[in-house]
Amino acid sequence: MLTFKIAFRNIFRQKRRTFLTILTMFGGFTLAAISIGWADGTYNNIINIFTRNQLGHIQIHHKGYLDRPTLYKTITDYEALGATIENIKNVEAWTPRIFSAGLVSVGDKTAGVRIIGIDPVRENNTTLFNPKIIDGKPFSDTAAFEAILGKGLAKILKAKVGDKAVIVSQGADGSIANDRYTIVGLIDCGDEISNQTSFYLHIDDASELLVLSGRIHEMVIVVDHLDHVAEATEEIQKSIDNPELDVAPWQVVAKSFYRAMQADKKGSWISLFVIILIVAVGVLNTVLMTVLERTREYGVLRAIGTGPGQIFRLVIYEVAIMAVISVIVGTALSLLSLHLLSIYGIPFPDNGFEYGGVVFTHGYAEINLISILAPTIAVVLSAMLVSIFPAVRAARIAPARAMRMH
Repeated sequence: MLTFKIAFRNIFRQKRRTFLTILTMFGGFTLAAISIGWADGTYNNIINIFTRNQLGHIQIHHKGYLDRPTLYKTITDYEALGATIENIKNVEAWTPRIFSAGLVSVGDKTAGVRIIGIDPVRENNTTLFNPKIIDGKPFSDTAAFEAILGKGLAKILKAKVGDKAVIVSQGADGSIANDRYTIVGLIDCGDEISNQTSFYLHIDDASELLVLSGRIHEMVIVVDHLDHVAEATEEIQKSIDNPELDVAPWQVVAKSFYRAMQADKKGSWISLFVIILIVAVGVLNTVLMTVLERTREYGVLRAIGTGPGQIFRLVIYEVAIMAVISVIVGTALSLLSLHLLSIYGIPFPDNGFEYGGVVFTHGYAEINLISILAPTIAVVLSAMLVSIFPAVRAARIAPARAMRMH
């Protein structure tokens, strides 16, 4: 306890040097905390928007559909399957989808399209479909031979709300599928390709057109939090217990997107390492200079009977006290900064970027345990490690020689 009291007193003897040392550790801590919090918040926000607006957190397909999509790999009795999924913990909503390709004509204009059959109510509850409609109105709750076009497709076809669209495709029974639908809305899918190819139908209209008899190609599921995706995926797999169906989390469905996120995260940890390295070098330099300047003082302590171990602990305690002060002040500033960044965010350059049909314009931070805990451990541990050498040097000072130094 006496050694600790002396150490606490010593750090205020050279206020300027102490301030600079604390400032170095404080700056490193704050930069690291904000960097981690902003990176995690941005990644999670991008993932959340990407999954909740289009992909979903979990998808169910017929086995092999993701590797080689085809009209014939379908899911039967999806309503009963959905009823089972609804009772699983953390599941918020689910929606069925049908996919096919076809040719659509409006007047004398024709274009190739991707037919997407959706349940209007479930799709809106799951992926917020209706707010994306920029002209016209959403689908009726029941099938009414209505269609919603991507805004780019409407431009290609010179189509507007109220026009009639004729679709030609292939039915699951091998027949030529064709019918006429009224365009009731135009939608902004978020990316140019989807806007130019998306042709939405009510799921019952799509099922009748493609002769699927109530079968679907995909079930999209969202859960209450990204952290629960793995658990929910496992529970869904156990509950449906069907070897003919694949239950895949978003990390599997969107492999390239997931890999890009992981690679970027690794880059942020490298940045953290560089920050902590700079802090460690600064602390080492300051503590080593302090030991050299106080050589005579340590010599006197040794001469009056202070043991090497006590000298060693004295130096370590001084650095530890400064590290704790840095962490306390840094935590307060970091929490305030992260809170503001979680509200206002930081705009991405060039008006953001687009990925998978979603445009991201801002990066938002989040306050989590790792953003405070990781910098705390890194700063304190690095400070302790770099102070060992100066502490050993101080402990090994020869009293007679040290006392002759000026």
